[in-house]
Amino acid sequence: MANILVLDDISDAGVLVKRILERKGHSVANFTEEEDALTYAGKHAVELAILDIKLKKMTGVEALEELKKINPDMKAIMLTGYPTLETARESLRLGAEEYCVKPINKEELETKVAEVLGS
Repeated sequence: MANILVLDDISDAGVLVKRILERKGHSVANFTEEEDALTYAGKHAVELAILDIKLKKMTGVEALEELKKINPDMKAIMLTGYPTLETARESLRLGAEEYCVKPINKEELETKVAEVLGS
């Protein structure tokens, strides 16, 4: 299965995503700090990043941009509690394949992860 990085400023949200995806057999590294996630991505082959749009020090879109510099082939799904057309467009422009609206819907997340990973 895939090596997935989750970055969400709210620990519980990241833990929820981690639990859902680990049950599907994925290896999931969960972070609340942008620097930790970027360091991890520099040392591990991350196939998919799941990023919250609202983070502590940068936006999810900025984090996506930095992660794509480290691993241009990495896929991404953005999470947002505040969906706007502008955010969706910007995320897709920078290379996110998909986005999910919070609160997380287990089936929606599983389906989108499977689609993005092509499994």
